[in-house]
Amino acid sequence: MTSVDSRQAENLYLTGRTALITGGSRGIGAAVARRLAHHGGSVAITYSTSSTAADEVVADIVGRGGRALALQADNADPQQVRTAVARVVEEFGGLDVLVNNAGIGVFAATGQLDLDDFDRVVAVNVRGTFVTVQAALPHLGPGSRIITTGSVFADRNPFPEMAVYAMTKAALAGLSRGLARELAPRDITVNIVQPGAVDTETNPADGQASRTMLPATPVGRYGTAEEIAGLVAYLASPEAAFLTGATINADGGFST
Repeated sequence: MTSVDSRQAENLYLTGRTALITGGSRGIGAAVARRLAHHGGSVAITYSTSSTAADEVVADIVGRGGRALALQADNADPQQVRTAVARVVEEFGGLDVLVNNAGIGVFAATGQLDLDDFDRVVAVNVRGTFVTVQAALPHLGPGSRIITTGSVFADRNPFPEMAVYAMTKAALAGLSRGLARELAPRDITVNIVQPGAVDTETNPADGQASRTMLPATPVGRYGTAEEIAGLVAYLASPEAAFLTGATINADGGFST
C-alpha cells in the first residue's frame, strides 16, 4: 500500500460503522451527516416535518457512493424516536455513533413564555435526547460514541429572553457528563460540543443576532457548520478514544 493509499484508508475510519444524527436535515446536522459519510460511515438522519431537505442530504451522500437513510421522527415524540433507532439498526445492522443534534428554541421573556412552548423546548432538547440515548444504548458496543450538540449559551448568555433555551443546553451538558462516567466501563465515550455563533439558515451571519455576537467573538466572524462537523468527526474517530466527559466550546473565543 502506498503512502497515499494509507492516508485514504486512515481517512475512512468509519467504514463498517453506522451513525445516527438526529435533526440531520439542515445546518450543523446536515454537515455532520455528510462529514461522517465522507469518513466511510453509513449515515441515518432524522427530520421533524418536511422531508425535502433530508432527501437532499441523503441523495448527496448516496451520489458520492455512501449509504444514507432519512427517517421522520419528531424528537418530542418518544415513540417516533424509538422507532427511528430501531429502523437504523434494522437497515444497517447496528449502531455505533449517536449524534444528538435535534433542537429548537422558543424565545420570550420568562413572564411571557407560554407553558406549552416551555414544555415543547424541554421535550425536544432534553427529553428527546434522553429517549434517543436510552433507545440506542442496547445497540452500542465497545468503541461506540455519543456526541451531543449543545450551545455555548449554556455557559454564557448575552441575550434576554433566552433563559429557557440556555437551561435546556445546560441540562444536556450535565447529562453528557453523567453518561460519560456511567458508560466508561462499556468503552463508550460521551462528549458535548457547544457551538457559538454558526452561520446557518436559522442563525445567518448577517442576521440580527450578529450585532451582539460578532463584537463578543474574538475571531470576528461566525463559524461554519462544516467546522463544527469536523470536531464531531474527530470525536467519532478512533483517535478520540481517551476523550470522554468533555464539554468543548467551539465558539471563536466567545466564552473566554
